[in-house]
Amino acid sequence: MHPITRRGFGALGFAALAAEAFAKAPAIRSAWPDATETAALIRTGRLSAAEATQAAVDRTLKLQPKLNFLVASDFDRALSRAGGPARTGAFGGVPFLVKDLDDYAGLPTRLGSRAFLPLPAARRQDALIDAFEATGVNIIGKSATPEAGFLPTTEPIAFGATRNPWDPSRSAGGSSGGAAAAVASGAVPIAHASDGGGSIRIPASCCGLFGLKPSRGRMIGTRQETKISDLSVNHVVTRTVRDSAAMFAAIEDRGPGAQLAPVGLVTAPLRRRLRVGLVAEGGAGKAPSAEVRAAHESAAALMRELGHTVVPTAWPMGRDFINDFLLLWASGAAGLAETIGKLAGRRADADLMEPFSLGLVEMARRAGPDALPKALGRLQAAADAYDAWFTRNRFDVVLTPVLAWAPPKLGEVGPTVPFDTLIERLIEYVGYTTYHNVAGAPAMSVPLHWTPGGLPVGSQFAARVGGEGLLLQLAYQLEAARPWADRAPAVRA
Repeated sequence: MHPITRRGFGALGFAALAAEAFAKAPAIRSAWPDATETAALIRTGRLSAAEATQAAVDRTLKLQPKLNFLVASDFDRALSRAGGPARTGAFGGVPFLVKDLDDYAGLPTRLGSRAFLPLPAARRQDALIDAFEATGVNIIGKSATPEAGFLPTTEPIAFGATRNPWDPSRSAGGSSGGAAAAVASGAVPIAHASDGGGSIRIPASCCGLFGLKPSRGRMIGTRQETKISDLSVNHVVTRTVRDSAAMFAAIEDRGPGAQLAPVGLVTAPLRRRLRVGLVAEGGAGKAPSAEVRAAHESAAALMRELGHTVVPTAWPMGRDFINDFLLLWASGAAGLAETIGKLAGRRADADLMEPFSLGLVEMARRAGPDALPKALGRLQAAADAYDAWFTRNRFDVVLTPVLAWAPPKLGEVGPTVPFDTLIERLIEYVGYTTYHNVAGAPAMSVPLHWTPGGLPVGSQFAARVGGEGLLLQLAYQLEAARPWADRAPAVRA
Protein backbone atom coordinates (compact mmCIF):
# COMPACT_ATOMS: atom_id res chain seq x y z
CA MET A 1 0.00 0.00 0.00
CA HIS A 2 1.26 3.44 -0.83
CA PRO A 3 -0.70 6.68 -0.29
CA ILE A 4 -0.09 10.01 -2.04
CA THR A 5 2.61 11.93 -0.18
CA ARG A 6 4.82 14.91 -0.84
CA ARG A 7 7.79 14.37 -3.10
CA GLY A 8 11.24 15.76 -2.52
CA PHE A 9 13.45 17.55 -4.99
CA GLY A 10 17.11 16.96 -4.17
CA ALA A 11 20.30 17.22 -6.12
CA LEU A 12 20.71 14.41 -8.63
CA GLY A 13 23.67 12.27 -7.66
CA PHE A 14 26.00 10.35 -9.92
CA ALA A 15 24.29 7.03 -10.72
CA ALA A 16 26.51 5.08 -13.14
CA LEU A 17 28.08 1.96 -11.60
CA ALA A 18 28.59 0.30 -15.01
CA ALA A 19 30.03 -3.22 -14.97
CA GLU A 20 30.89 -3.45 -11.27
CA ALA A 21 27.64 -5.14 -10.23
CA PHE A 22 27.93 -7.80 -12.93
CA ALA A 23 31.61 -8.45 -12.29
CA LYS A 24 31.36 -8.84 -8.50
CA ALA A 25 27.89 -10.21 -7.78
CA PRO A 26 27.34 -13.98 -7.55
CA ALA A 27 26.36 -15.80 -10.74
CA ILE A 28 22.63 -16.39 -11.14
CA ARG A 29 21.02 -19.50 -12.61
CA SER A 30 17.90 -18.21 -14.33
CA ALA A 31 15.42 -18.97 -17.09
CA TRP A 32 16.06 -15.53 -18.63
CA PRO A 33 18.57 -12.65 -18.11
CA ASP A 34 18.04 -10.30 -15.17
CA ALA A 35 18.63 -6.55 -15.51
CA THR A 36 22.32 -6.81 -14.60
CA GLU A 37 23.00 -9.45 -17.26
CA THR A 38 20.89 -7.60 -19.82
CA ALA A 39 22.97 -4.47 -19.25
CA ALA A 40 26.18 -6.50 -19.60
CA LEU A 41 24.97 -8.01 -22.88
CA ILE A 42 24.24 -4.52 -24.22
CA ARG A 43 27.49 -3.06 -22.91
CA THR A 44 29.59 -5.79 -24.55
CA GLY A 45 27.74 -5.61 -27.85
CA ARG A 46 26.17 -9.08 -27.71
CA LEU A 47 22.73 -7.44 -27.64
CA SER A 48 21.81 -3.98 -28.89
CA ALA A 49 19.66 -1.60 -26.86
CA ALA A 50 17.23 -1.54 -29.78
CA GLU A 51 16.93 -5.33 -29.71
CA ALA A 52 16.42 -5.34 -25.93
CA THR A 53 13.74 -2.68 -26.17
CA GLN A 54 11.92 -4.28 -29.10
CA ALA A 55 11.92 -7.62 -27.27
CA ALA A 56 10.43 -5.96 -24.16
CA VAL A 57 7.76 -4.28 -26.27
CA ASP A 58 6.91 -7.59 -27.94
CA ARG A 59 6.74 -9.39 -24.59
CA THR A 60 4.56 -6.65 -23.13
CA LEU A 61 2.13 -6.79 -26.06
CA LYS A 62 1.89 -10.56 -25.63
CA LEU A 63 1.47 -10.55 -21.85
CA GLN A 64 -0.67 -7.43 -21.34
CA PRO A 65 -3.98 -9.07 -22.40
CA LYS A 66 -3.33 -11.89 -19.92
CA LEU A 67 -2.04 -9.89 -16.93
CA ASN A 68 -3.05 -6.22 -17.43
CA PHE A 69 0.00 -4.63 -15.81
CA LEU A 70 0.44 -1.61 -18.14
CA VAL A 71 -1.66 1.58 -18.00
CA ALA A 72 0.30 3.78 -20.43
CA SER A 73 2.78 2.77 -23.13
CA ASP A 74 5.71 4.79 -24.44
CA PHE A 75 6.98 2.34 -27.02
CA ASP A 76 7.76 4.80 -29.81
CA ARG A 77 9.91 7.09 -27.66
CA ALA A 78 11.63 4.11 -26.06
CA LEU A 79 12.50 2.57 -29.43
CA SER A 80 13.74 5.93 -30.66
CA ARG A 81 16.01 6.32 -27.62
CA ALA A 82 17.29 2.77 -28.04
CA GLY A 83 18.33 3.52 -31.60
CA GLY A 84 20.24 6.64 -30.58
CA PRO A 85 23.47 7.17 -28.64
CA ALA A 86 24.36 4.45 -26.13
CA ARG A 87 22.87 5.04 -22.67
CA THR A 88 25.46 4.98 -19.90
CA GLY A 89 24.99 3.82 -16.33
CA ALA A 90 24.64 0.57 -14.45
CA PHE A 91 21.55 -0.37 -16.48
CA GLY A 92 22.30 1.23 -19.85
CA GLY A 93 19.58 0.24 -22.33
CA VAL A 94 17.57 -2.00 -19.94
CA PRO A 95 13.77 -1.74 -20.43
CA PHE A 96 11.98 -0.32 -17.39
CA LEU A 97 8.53 0.71 -16.13
CA VAL A 98 7.62 3.68 -13.91
CA LYS A 99 4.77 3.22 -11.45
CA ASP A 100 1.72 5.34 -12.23
CA LEU A 101 1.81 7.21 -8.92
CA ASP A 102 4.76 9.29 -10.15
CA ASP A 103 4.98 11.87 -12.91
CA TYR A 104 7.05 10.84 -15.90
CA ALA A 105 7.36 13.62 -18.47
CA GLY A 106 5.49 12.79 -21.66
CA LEU A 107 2.99 10.32 -20.16
CA PRO A 108 -0.16 11.04 -18.13
CA THR A 109 -0.32 10.28 -14.40
CA ARG A 110 -3.62 8.64 -13.49
CA LEU A 111 -2.97 7.29 -9.96
CA GLY A 112 -5.23 4.37 -10.80
CA SER A 113 -8.22 6.69 -10.56
CA ARG A 114 -11.07 7.56 -12.93
CA ALA A 115 -10.84 11.15 -11.73
CA PHE A 116 -7.48 11.63 -13.45
CA LEU A 117 -8.24 9.92 -16.77
CA PRO A 118 -8.84 13.23 -18.61
CA LEU A 119 -5.53 14.79 -17.54
CA PRO A 120 -2.86 15.52 -20.16
CA ALA A 121 0.64 14.11 -20.11
CA ALA A 122 2.96 15.30 -17.35
CA ARG A 123 5.37 18.03 -18.42
CA ARG A 124 7.84 17.51 -15.57
CA GLN A 125 9.14 14.73 -13.37
CA ASP A 126 10.83 14.70 -9.99
CA ALA A 127 14.44 14.04 -9.08
CA LEU A 128 13.87 10.37 -8.37
CA ILE A 129 12.71 9.65 -11.92
CA ASP A 130 15.71 11.64 -13.18
CA ALA A 131 17.87 9.38 -11.02
CA PHE A 132 16.34 6.25 -12.51
CA GLU A 133 17.00 7.58 -16.01
CA ALA A 134 20.59 8.39 -15.06
CA THR A 135 21.16 4.67 -14.51
CA GLY A 136 20.52 4.20 -18.22
CA VAL A 137 17.16 2.42 -18.05
CA ASN A 138 14.85 2.87 -21.03
CA ILE A 139 11.31 3.58 -19.84
CA ILE A 140 8.73 1.84 -22.03
CA GLY A 141 5.60 2.77 -20.07
CA LYS A 142 3.83 3.06 -16.73
CA SER A 143 2.70 0.21 -14.51
CA ALA A 144 -0.69 -0.28 -12.88
CA THR A 145 -1.52 0.69 -9.31
CA PRO A 146 -4.69 0.66 -7.19
CA GLU A 147 -6.42 4.00 -6.75
CA ALA A 148 -3.86 6.31 -5.09
CA GLY A 149 -2.03 3.23 -3.86
CA PHE A 150 -4.52 2.72 -1.04
CA LEU A 151 -4.98 -1.06 -1.31
CA PRO A 152 -2.66 -4.11 -1.15
CA THR A 153 -4.10 -5.36 -4.44
CA THR A 154 -4.07 -3.80 -7.90
CA GLU A 155 -7.71 -3.90 -8.99
CA PRO A 156 -8.62 -0.29 -9.90
CA ILE A 157 -12.03 0.35 -11.40
CA ALA A 158 -10.35 2.73 -13.85
CA PHE A 159 -8.17 0.07 -15.48
CA GLY A 160 -9.32 -3.34 -14.26
CA ALA A 161 -7.49 -5.98 -12.27
CA THR A 162 -3.82 -6.82 -12.65
CA ARG A 163 -3.41 -10.59 -12.55
CA ASN A 164 -0.78 -12.69 -10.84
CA PRO A 165 1.52 -14.55 -13.31
CA TRP A 166 1.62 -17.57 -10.99
CA ASP A 167 -2.17 -17.87 -11.03
CA PRO A 168 -4.15 -15.29 -13.03
CA SER A 169 -7.20 -15.77 -10.81
CA ARG A 170 -5.25 -14.24 -7.93
CA SER A 171 -3.99 -10.82 -6.90
CA ALA A 172 -0.54 -9.60 -7.90
CA GLY A 173 -0.49 -7.51 -4.73
CA GLY A 174 -0.33 -3.76 -4.41
CA SER A 175 0.21 -1.09 -4.71
CA SER A 176 3.15 -1.93 -7.04
CA GLY A 177 1.18 -4.84 -8.48
CA GLY A 178 1.65 -3.82 -12.11
CA ALA A 179 5.40 -3.58 -11.66
CA ALA A 180 5.56 -6.98 -9.94
CA ALA A 181 3.44 -8.75 -12.56
CA ALA A 182 5.58 -7.28 -15.34
CA VAL A 183 8.87 -8.38 -13.76
CA ALA A 184 7.67 -11.80 -12.61
CA SER A 185 6.33 -12.62 -16.09
CA GLY A 186 9.52 -11.42 -17.79
CA ALA A 187 8.04 -8.46 -19.68
CA VAL A 188 10.80 -6.30 -18.20
CA PRO A 189 13.64 -7.39 -15.90
CA ILE A 190 13.27 -4.55 -13.37
CA ALA A 191 10.61 -1.95 -12.54
CA HIS A 192 10.03 1.05 -10.27
CA ALA A 193 8.05 0.33 -7.10
CA SER A 194 7.14 2.38 -4.06
CA ASP A 195 6.11 1.52 -0.52
CA GLY A 196 3.96 3.50 1.92
CA GLY A 197 2.62 0.56 3.91
CA GLY A 198 4.03 -2.50 2.18
CA SER A 199 3.68 -1.68 -1.51
CA ILE A 200 7.10 -3.05 -2.52
CA ARG A 201 7.09 -6.01 -0.17
CA ILE A 202 3.47 -7.13 -0.68
CA PRO A 203 3.59 -7.54 -4.50
CA ALA A 204 7.09 -9.01 -4.24
CA SER A 205 5.69 -11.66 -1.92
CA CYS A 206 2.65 -12.29 -4.12
CA CYS A 207 4.70 -12.59 -7.32
CA GLY A 208 7.82 -14.45 -6.12
CA LEU A 209 10.18 -11.47 -6.41
CA PHE A 210 12.79 -9.76 -4.27
CA GLY A 211 11.64 -6.41 -2.89
CA LEU A 212 13.64 -4.11 -0.60
CA LYS A 213 11.91 -1.16 1.07
CA PRO A 214 14.59 1.46 1.89
CA SER A 215 14.82 3.65 4.97
CA ARG A 216 12.95 6.96 5.02
CA GLY A 217 15.02 9.73 3.40
CA ARG A 218 17.43 7.27 1.81
CA MET A 219 16.90 7.99 -1.88
CA ILE A 220 17.69 10.97 -4.09
CA GLY A 221 15.10 13.71 -3.76
CA THR A 222 13.78 12.80 -0.29
CA ARG A 223 15.78 14.94 2.12
CA GLN A 224 12.73 16.77 3.44
CA GLU A 225 10.97 13.48 4.29
CA THR A 226 11.65 13.28 8.01
CA LYS A 227 8.23 13.01 9.68
CA ILE A 228 6.08 10.04 10.70
CA SER A 229 3.56 11.05 8.04
CA ASP A 230 6.24 10.71 5.32
CA LEU A 231 5.51 7.03 4.85
CA SER A 232 6.39 6.44 1.23
CA VAL A 233 9.76 5.37 -0.14
CA ASN A 234 10.85 4.30 -3.63
CA HIS A 235 12.96 1.55 -5.07
CA VAL A 236 12.37 -1.41 -7.46
CA VAL A 237 11.11 -4.98 -7.64
CA THR A 238 13.50 -7.52 -9.15
CA ARG A 239 14.07 -11.22 -9.67
CA THR A 240 17.62 -11.13 -8.31
CA VAL A 241 19.31 -9.51 -5.34
CA ARG A 242 22.11 -8.08 -7.45
CA ASP A 243 19.64 -6.06 -9.56
CA SER A 244 18.14 -4.53 -6.43
CA ALA A 245 21.55 -3.86 -4.87
CA ALA A 246 22.87 -2.15 -8.00
CA MET A 247 19.81 0.08 -8.38
CA PHE A 248 19.91 0.91 -4.67
CA ALA A 249 23.54 2.03 -4.94
CA ALA A 250 22.75 4.07 -8.04
CA ILE A 251 19.81 6.06 -6.65
CA GLU A 252 20.67 6.42 -2.97
CA ASP A 253 21.45 9.96 -1.83
CA ARG A 254 25.25 10.18 -1.71
CA GLY A 255 25.70 13.93 -1.73
CA PRO A 256 26.78 16.31 1.07
CA GLY A 257 24.00 16.60 3.62
CA ALA A 258 22.48 13.17 2.95
CA GLN A 259 20.31 12.01 5.85
CA LEU A 260 21.97 8.60 6.03
CA ALA A 261 25.51 7.40 5.41
CA PRO A 262 25.62 5.85 1.91
CA VAL A 263 25.68 2.07 1.69
CA GLY A 264 27.31 1.80 -1.72
CA LEU A 265 27.24 -1.26 -3.93
CA VAL A 266 26.77 -4.50 -1.98
CA THR A 267 28.05 -7.51 -3.93
CA ALA A 268 28.89 -10.18 -1.34
CA PRO A 269 26.84 -12.42 0.95
CA LEU A 270 26.83 -12.16 4.72
CA ARG A 271 29.93 -13.50 6.49
CA ARG A 272 28.83 -13.30 10.12
CA ARG A 273 26.15 -14.77 12.31
CA LEU A 274 23.10 -12.77 13.30
CA ARG A 275 20.72 -12.61 16.23
CA VAL A 276 17.24 -12.80 14.70
CA GLY A 277 13.96 -11.83 16.33
CA LEU A 278 11.07 -14.04 15.25
CA VAL A 279 7.47 -12.78 15.10
CA ALA A 280 4.62 -14.93 13.80
CA GLU A 281 1.50 -12.87 14.57
CA GLY A 282 0.54 -9.68 12.80
CA GLY A 283 0.57 -6.29 14.49
CA ALA A 284 -3.08 -6.62 15.48
CA GLY A 285 -2.46 -10.03 17.07
CA LYS A 286 -3.86 -12.03 14.13
CA ALA A 287 -2.27 -15.38 13.32
CA PRO A 288 -1.26 -16.19 9.72
CA SER A 289 -2.82 -18.92 7.63
CA ALA A 290 -1.46 -22.45 7.81
CA GLU A 291 0.31 -21.97 4.45
CA VAL A 292 2.04 -18.81 5.63
CA ARG A 293 2.92 -20.31 8.99
CA ALA A 294 4.62 -23.21 7.19
CA ALA A 295 6.58 -20.71 5.08
CA HIS A 296 7.54 -18.71 8.17
CA GLU A 297 8.73 -21.79 10.06
CA SER A 298 10.70 -22.90 7.01
CA ALA A 299 12.43 -19.50 6.82
CA ALA A 300 13.28 -19.64 10.51
CA ALA A 301 14.70 -23.16 10.08
CA LEU A 302 16.83 -21.95 7.17
CA MET A 303 18.24 -19.14 9.30
CA ARG A 304 19.21 -21.65 11.97
CA GLU A 305 20.81 -23.90 9.35
CA LEU A 306 22.90 -20.93 8.24
CA GLY A 307 24.20 -20.53 11.78
CA HIS A 308 22.05 -17.63 12.97
CA THR A 309 20.44 -17.48 16.40
CA VAL A 310 16.65 -17.19 16.20
CA VAL A 311 14.79 -15.84 19.23
CA PRO A 312 10.97 -15.50 19.52
CA THR A 313 9.81 -11.95 20.23
CA ALA A 314 6.70 -9.76 20.03
CA TRP A 315 5.93 -6.45 18.36
CA PRO A 316 6.78 -3.50 20.63
CA MET A 317 3.84 -1.30 19.62
CA GLY A 318 0.37 -1.37 21.15
CA ARG A 319 -2.76 -2.87 19.64
CA ASP A 320 -4.06 0.64 18.84
CA PHE A 321 -1.28 1.02 16.27
CA ILE A 322 -3.30 -0.30 13.33
CA ASN A 323 -6.24 2.03 14.05
CA ASP A 324 -3.88 5.00 14.22
CA PHE A 325 -2.25 3.94 10.96
CA LEU A 326 -5.65 3.58 9.30
CA LEU A 327 -6.57 7.09 10.40
CA LEU A 328 -3.36 8.43 8.88
CA TRP A 329 -4.21 6.50 5.72
CA ALA A 330 -7.73 7.97 5.78
CA SER A 331 -6.32 11.49 6.04
CA GLY A 332 -4.50 10.84 2.76
CA ALA A 333 -7.79 9.83 1.15
CA ALA A 334 -9.44 12.99 2.47
CA GLY A 335 -6.67 15.05 0.90
CA LEU A 336 -7.11 13.21 -2.39
CA ALA A 337 -10.88 13.84 -2.32
CA GLU A 338 -10.25 17.54 -1.84
CA THR A 339 -7.86 17.59 -4.81
CA ILE A 340 -10.32 15.70 -7.00
CA GLY A 341 -13.15 18.01 -5.96
CA LYS A 342 -11.18 21.07 -7.01
CA LEU A 343 -10.21 19.43 -10.29
CA ALA A 344 -13.77 18.36 -11.11
CA GLY A 345 -15.48 21.46 -9.78
CA ARG A 346 -17.74 19.35 -7.58
CA ARG A 347 -17.60 17.09 -4.58
CA ALA A 348 -15.75 13.82 -5.12
CA ASP A 349 -18.37 11.09 -5.38
CA ALA A 350 -18.76 7.48 -6.50
CA ASP A 351 -18.30 8.51 -10.13
CA LEU A 352 -14.85 9.87 -9.33
CA MET A 353 -13.54 7.78 -6.42
CA GLU A 354 -13.79 4.11 -5.54
CA PRO A 355 -15.98 2.86 -2.68
CA PHE A 356 -13.03 2.01 -0.47
CA SER A 357 -11.44 5.43 -0.99
CA LEU A 358 -14.73 7.14 -0.14
CA GLY A 359 -14.99 4.95 2.96
CA LEU A 360 -11.60 6.21 4.09
CA VAL A 361 -12.73 9.79 3.50
CA GLU A 362 -15.75 9.17 5.70
CA MET A 363 -13.53 7.56 8.35
CA ALA A 364 -11.42 10.72 8.49
CA ARG A 365 -14.53 12.92 8.66
CA ARG A 366 -16.07 10.94 11.52
CA ALA A 367 -12.84 11.00 13.51
CA GLY A 368 -12.87 14.79 13.71
CA PRO A 369 -10.02 17.32 13.56
CA ASP A 370 -8.45 16.42 16.92
CA ALA A 371 -8.05 12.71 16.25
CA LEU A 372 -5.19 12.79 13.74
CA PRO A 373 -2.71 14.79 15.89
CA LYS A 374 -3.30 12.35 18.76
CA ALA A 375 -2.85 9.38 16.44
CA LEU A 376 0.38 10.86 15.10
CA GLY A 377 1.65 11.22 18.66
CA ARG A 378 1.00 7.55 19.34
CA LEU A 379 2.58 6.56 16.02
CA GLN A 380 5.66 8.58 16.97
CA ALA A 381 5.87 6.64 20.23
CA ALA A 382 5.60 3.39 18.26
CA ALA A 383 8.40 4.56 15.95
CA ASP A 384 10.58 5.42 18.95
CA ALA A 385 10.01 1.91 20.31
CA TYR A 386 11.39 0.30 17.14
CA ASP A 387 15.09 0.97 17.70
CA ALA A 388 14.74 0.29 21.43
CA TRP A 389 13.24 -3.10 20.55
CA PHE A 390 16.38 -4.01 18.58
CA THR A 391 18.70 -2.64 21.28
CA ARG A 392 16.97 -4.29 24.22
CA ASN A 393 17.02 -7.72 22.58
CA ARG A 394 20.34 -7.30 20.72
CA PHE A 395 18.62 -8.14 17.43
CA ASP A 396 20.39 -7.65 14.12
CA VAL A 397 17.24 -8.35 12.10
CA VAL A 398 13.63 -9.36 12.74
CA LEU A 399 11.93 -12.09 10.69
CA THR A 400 8.16 -12.06 10.09
CA PRO A 401 5.76 -13.08 7.34
CA VAL A 402 5.02 -10.41 4.73
CA LEU A 403 1.31 -11.18 4.61
CA ALA A 404 -1.10 -13.34 6.58
CA TRP A 405 -2.27 -15.28 3.52
CA ALA A 406 -0.91 -16.55 0.24
CA PRO A 407 -1.99 -14.37 -2.73
CA PRO A 408 -5.78 -13.97 -2.42
CA LYS A 409 -8.34 -14.45 -5.15
CA LEU A 410 -9.11 -11.32 -7.14
CA GLY A 411 -11.97 -9.46 -5.50
CA GLU A 412 -11.23 -10.70 -1.99
CA VAL A 413 -9.55 -7.45 -0.91
CA GLY A 414 -10.67 -5.32 -3.86
CA PRO A 415 -12.10 -1.79 -3.73
CA THR A 416 -15.77 -2.76 -4.05
CA VAL A 417 -15.87 -5.08 -1.01
CA PRO A 418 -18.16 -3.46 1.63
CA PHE A 419 -16.01 -1.04 3.59
CA ASP A 420 -16.33 -2.52 7.10
CA THR A 421 -15.74 -6.05 5.77
CA LEU A 422 -12.71 -4.91 3.79
CA ILE A 423 -11.19 -3.10 6.78
CA GLU A 424 -11.48 -6.29 8.85
CA ARG A 425 -9.79 -8.29 6.09
CA LEU A 426 -7.01 -5.73 5.68
CA ILE A 427 -6.24 -5.65 9.40
CA GLU A 428 -5.67 -9.40 9.24
CA TYR A 429 -4.02 -9.62 5.79
CA VAL A 430 -1.65 -6.64 6.03
CA GLY A 431 -0.54 -6.91 9.63
CA TYR A 432 3.22 -7.14 9.11
CA THR A 433 4.42 -4.35 6.82
CA THR A 434 3.09 -0.99 8.04
CA TYR A 435 5.25 -0.66 11.17
CA HIS A 436 8.45 -0.24 9.15
CA ASN A 437 6.97 2.69 7.22
CA VAL A 438 6.11 4.47 10.46
CA ALA A 439 9.52 3.70 11.95
CA GLY A 440 11.26 4.67 8.71
CA ALA A 441 13.19 1.40 8.78
CA PRO A 442 14.26 -0.87 5.91
CA ALA A 443 12.62 -4.23 5.30
CA MET A 444 12.66 -6.77 2.49
CA SER A 445 10.49 -9.54 1.10
CA VAL A 446 12.54 -12.58 0.11
CA PRO A 447 10.89 -15.34 -2.02
CA LEU A 448 11.90 -18.39 -0.02
CA HIS A 449 8.74 -20.51 -0.20
CA TRP A 450 6.06 -21.75 -2.59
CA THR A 451 2.83 -23.39 -1.40
CA PRO A 452 1.88 -26.92 -2.50
CA GLY A 453 -0.41 -25.21 -5.01
CA GLY A 454 2.49 -23.29 -6.52
CA LEU A 455 1.87 -19.82 -5.02
CA PRO A 456 4.85 -17.77 -3.80
CA VAL A 457 5.03 -16.65 -0.16
CA GLY A 458 7.68 -14.12 0.84
CA SER A 459 9.50 -13.84 4.15
CA GLN A 460 10.12 -10.39 5.62
CA PHE A 461 13.42 -9.37 7.20
CA ALA A 462 13.73 -5.93 8.79
CA ALA A 463 16.68 -4.00 10.22
CA ARG A 464 17.36 -0.74 12.03
CA VAL A 465 17.10 2.54 10.17
CA GLY A 466 20.00 2.70 7.72
CA GLY A 467 20.56 -1.06 7.77
CA GLU A 468 20.01 -1.80 4.08
CA GLY A 469 23.59 -3.01 3.64
CA LEU A 470 23.07 -5.76 6.20
CA LEU A 471 19.77 -6.77 4.60
CA LEU A 472 21.32 -7.00 1.15
CA GLN A 473 24.19 -9.14 2.44
CA LEU A 474 21.68 -11.43 4.12
CA ALA A 475 19.60 -11.54 0.93
CA TYR A 476 22.62 -12.74 -1.07
CA GLN A 477 23.19 -15.46 1.53
CA LEU A 478 19.57 -16.57 1.36
CA GLU A 479 19.56 -16.47 -2.44
CA ALA A 480 22.58 -18.78 -2.52
CA ALA A 481 21.08 -21.14 0.06
CA ARG A 482 17.64 -21.37 -1.53
CA PRO A 483 17.78 -20.03 -5.14
CA TRP A 484 14.59 -18.72 -6.68
CA ALA A 485 15.52 -16.89 -9.92
CA ASP A 486 15.19 -20.03 -12.04
CA ARG A 487 11.54 -20.48 -11.05
CA ALA A 488 9.09 -19.42 -13.77
CA PRO A 489 5.37 -18.65 -13.32
CA ALA A 490 2.55 -20.12 -15.38
CA VAL A 491 2.19 -16.92 -17.44
CA ARG A 492 5.58 -15.76 -18.68
CA ALA A 493 7.41 -14.39 -21.66
